[in-house]
Amino acid sequence: MPPAFFNLRARSLLRGTILVLGSLVLALVLSDFPNAKPSLRLILPAFFALYGTYDTSRCLRLRWNFYHGGVLLLLYMDVMALAMIFFLLLYPYEGWIQ
Repeated sequence: MPPAFFNLRARSLLRGTILVLGSLVLALVLSDFPNAKPSLRLILPAFFALYGTYDTSRCLRLRWNFYHGGVLLLLYMDVMALAMIFFLLLYPYEGWIQ
């Protein structure tokens, strides 16, 4: 039986975190940020980051303890990474920052 990391039905904090951070790195590479050009290729990292956030949120428990607090910190990190990915996706299409 494979580890929980490879089983998509099992909860895994590691899989969610790796998906989000890997998507952020991929978005930074694909966007070529200082010379940002419109590209729909960034939809793929955005989708994987959203799935990673969903996977992390599945690990929340009903009882409040340090594990629950750690998962909440990871969810806050996911939200910040998602904001950066969506900024990189939408920034070249609008001239509101220039």
